[in-house]
This record gives sequence, structure tokens and C-alpha cells, in this order.
Amino acid sequence: MTSYTTSSARAEMNELRRLKTLLPPELQSWVMVESSTEVNPPLIRSEELGKDEVEIQIDLAKWENLAIDQRNLMFWHEVARIQNDTIPKEGWEMAALAIGLGGAVGELWVQDGLLLLLALSLCGISGYRLWQKNNGEKNLKDAIDADEKAIILATRFGYTLKNAYQSLGSALKTLIEQTPKRNQRKKYEERLQALRRSASKAKQREDQGGNQPLQTPPSRSRNAARMRNI
Repeated sequence: MTSYTTSSARAEMNELRRLKTLLPPELQSWVMVESSTEVNPPLIRSEELGKDEVEIQIDLAKWENLAIDQRNLMFWHEVARIQNDTIPKEGWEMAALAIGLGGAVGELWVQDGLLLLLALSLCGISGYRLWQKNNGEKNLKDAIDADEKAIILATRFGYTLKNAYQSLGSALKTLIEQTPKRNQRKKYEERLQALRRSASKAKQREDQGGNQPLQTPPSRSRNAARMRNI
């Protein structure tokens, strides 16, 4: 039993080290790859630990159900989310909304117009950020954009365009089959449909003899600044 546990732990560490090598060089100094310690965590997700530190967390028990190529593309999808600056930020919005609402009620009582305006502004900003986080249409678009960029990252690491599409497509199919929750399964299905449309367009370009590479979407905010300084 001890031997099996040691062997399993060694295999997990090897996988985490392998994934670290799949990070683009410009991310390796500030993006970490770790095993998730939550109860029933998502397969893979990213969390911002600080201003210049992001951690990719992986449920290695579920991860083992995917083939190596499928893992690689799912990993690059998450890397693309980091590059696109679409990972969730620190959850300050609910606290800020509560403070803003409390302040607004208090300022109505004392009738301080400037402080009331500041409290309402805080409510507006935090409320908008909460809406963004829970906006299903925006979240789906961000995921589809990350899939597109994951394909580009795969070609950067030696995949052909065809193999990259096939690997990500098969990963999404596997997740659809293994996901019991209907809402999450629907998101995977929509991503798969978008990926098929993208693959069809890429094939049309090849058939027309253009062989035009996919264009990398521009990195946003702090990532763009980092890229300029490399």
C-alpha cells in the first residue's frame, strides 16, 4: 500500500513538472502549476494569488482520465485564459457591494451628498463586476476565445493544426461524456460546436491554398505589458 501511494505521488509530481514545461517562456516565472486541494474541484482552473502570481490548479484524479494530447490542449486552454486576462480576480465584489449599500443608506440618513455619491459609485462598480463574473454569454465567449488561442499555442509547441483541433475536440467530447451536471455539459457542447466551426474554416483556408496561420489575439492589460518587456 505504501509503495503504491509513493508511486502515485511520484507520478503526480512528474505530471505537474511536465505541465510546467508546457508554459510559454514568458509565463514560467510567475505562473505555478499545482494539484488542487479542494473537495470535488473542477478539472482545471486558474486563481490569481497576487499581483504578479497566478496558480493553475488541477484535479489530478480526473486529469488521469484524459489522454496526454487531451491534457495538453486543456492545459493550453487555461494558459490562454491567463494570457487573455480572463481568469477570476480576487472576490472583493460582494464585500464592496455590501459596504457601498451600507454607506449609501447611512449617507441618506446624514444627507452628505458627496459621500452618498461615492457609496453609490462603489455599488455600481462592484455590481458591474459581479454581473461580468456571472454573465454566461461573456464567459462562453471567453472560453471559445481561449480555445482558439490554445490551438495557436499547440502549434507553437510542435502540433500540426489538424492534430491540435483533433486533440482539443476529443478532450471536449470526453468531458461531455463524463460530466453529469447539465449546465456544465452544455458549456462543453457549445465550445465543441464553436471549435468545429473554427476547424472547418481552417480547413477551407488550407484547401484554398492560403495556408494562412491563425492570428494570435492580442494579450490584454498586464500580460501585454509583460510581453513588451521581454
